[in-house]
Amino acid sequence: MNYIETVQWIFKRLPIYQKTGLISYKPGLKRIQNFCSHLGNPQNFFKSIHVGGTNGKGSTVHMLSSILQEEKYKIGLFTSPHLIDFRERITYNGLFIEEDFIVDFINENKKFIEKEKISFFEMNTALAFQYFKKKKVNIAIIEVGMGGRLDSTNLITPEISVITNISVDHTEILGKDQLKIALEKAGIIKKNVSVIIGRKVLKNIRSLFLKEAIKKNAPIYFSVKSKKDSQYKIPFKADYQNLNLSLVLKTISILHCRKNIIVSNQSIKKGLKNVIKNTNFKGRWHILQQKNPKIICDIAHNEEGAYVISKQLKKESYEKLHLVLGFVKEKKVDNLLKFFPIESFYYFCEPNIDRKYSIYDLRILVNKIFKNREKINFYPSVKKAFLSAKNKANQNDLILISGSTFVVSEILLYYKNFYLHLNK
Repeated sequence: MNYIETVQWIFKRLPIYQKTGLISYKPGLKRIQNFCSHLGNPQNFFKSIHVGGTNGKGSTVHMLSSILQEEKYKIGLFTSPHLIDFRERITYNGLFIEEDFIVDFINENKKFIEKEKISFFEMNTALAFQYFKKKKVNIAIIEVGMGGRLDSTNLITPEISVITNISVDHTEILGKDQLKIALEKAGIIKKNVSVIIGRKVLKNIRSLFLKEAIKKNAPIYFSVKSKKDSQYKIPFKADYQNLNLSLVLKTISILHCRKNIIVSNQSIKKGLKNVIKNTNFKGRWHILQQKNPKIICDIAHNEEGAYVISKQLKKESYEKLHLVLGFVKEKKVDNLLKFFPIESFYYFCEPNIDRKYSIYDLRILVNKIFKNREKINFYPSVKKAFLSAKNKANQNDLILISGSTFVVSEILLYYKNFYLHLNK
């Protein structure tokens, strides 16, 4: 198989949770343990940082990666989901994993994957571990896929565990309330391994993490806002990134003090300044167009995410707000919509995945919520909704695309193809 055929096989043979939902979710560590044993346990050949939490994981791991890259460490980065290219999930010093490596890995392990019924995410995790071993990375930064305790990435014993925050998401798997969700995410706390908790965590959740850390003799730290943070500049326009910045700076400090991982102040500053360039970071308050009209996309897809972008919207200057929104079917859409300004123009759509919140169901729900429906429109695709918003928006307006990673993914792919066409 060539690369295209290999990726097609991966998506067809190994259904992806993000697109199909619960039918493809396979919790537990037995399969990944067996797979990694089959590969010679590549996860034991490099140091790692393990990052879990509900929101902010992506921003945190990309900032950490950029800082350590500036210090000239060889950095592997494993994230999910991808927005445009499958290879985004696994990078080495900001460069995507090579197509040939993926092809060879699948060809060599295809029979094992099929026989042992390895899931999509388990395959990705093992692929990342094998790649980082080959590249002889100094540090691999591993983002938890979902939860923590039963997540495939929980096979590693990291230098430090990081938990960004806790809010309600994936309740059908992780539990209905924050305490149950927090207990799952606390599963990445390892015996004798330092753990740091993000700033925005409720007291009862902090207590839960403290108890888990004491059980495992894990030194625990809580991120706090520091006056020193202001000396560091990040290229993100959203205030919510400052929470992630504090966590990143504290993580670097702990690695320096407890693990002798040296990082200069200059590398911290350069790493934060160059995070987009160094890591190809995108999708979080991502400004696609600065004016005529201004266009922003953000992958916020749960209540906490909707809340923080609603706060950010209040700091934007515009005449009219146009919202292009689509969701996946497990989400409590009515709880998300309450955070968006009622007077906005709404362009509801459905992403092109099996898990989509169908436009038919969305219309029924929205019609129950909104009394004035003059500014509400429904579209069968993300592209049609977006082009309609662009057509109706004036030069001083703002278009925000959000509600789902997959809605943003389709917009980013549209822009990529649009500019490729222009440059032909």
